[in-house]
Amino acid sequence: MFAPNVSNSSFGFRLGRSAHDAVLKVKEYMNKGYKYVVDMDLEKFFDSVNHDILMHKVSRRVKDKRVLKLIHLYLKSGIMLNGIFVRSKEGTPQGGPLSPLLANILLDDLGKELEIRRHKFCRYADDFNIFVKSERAGKRVMESITKFLEKKLKLKVNKEKSAVDRPTRRKFLGFTFYHIAD
Repeated sequence: MFAPNVSNSSFGFRLGRSAHDAVLKVKEYMNKGYKYVVDMDLEKFFDSVNHDILMHKVSRRVKDKRVLKLIHLYLKSGIMLNGIFVRSKEGTPQGGPLSPLLANILLDDLGKELEIRRHKFCRYADDFNIFVKSERAGKRVMESITKFLEKKLKLKVNKEKSAVDRPTRRKFLGFTFYHIAD
């Protein structure tokens, strides 16, 4: 239902796609001369998903009110904190079976925005890198995409973990990249 409309640069929790495919895409961008990466980290992503924004995005595709109600109940299911039940006001249950799909639904608008701007990027769940040809372009992209994420999706970018740098100096999905020709 959702997968056919998700960006081709989105690799996480999708049938026929893997972290390995995302890594190969990063290597492809590096080999095409994208010398800088905008490496963005979303602060406490699964804990900070705005329920209203997410449910609006889900309701654009799901019309069955019973299914929407079940998803809403799942989001509000809460957690046990020191033996006390605490109802969730935001976030998705991390490790829950629906959370990866819900993350893809929420972050699909990011993918669409990056495609409209014709950026080269890889996204795996909440981890994403945007590839550019200069440091200056990277800084502009970092600023504009931070505004997009914070205003449109109500997500917070972790500025301490995010950076514009050479891909060889950053990690993506735990991988370090080396570039022979330069």
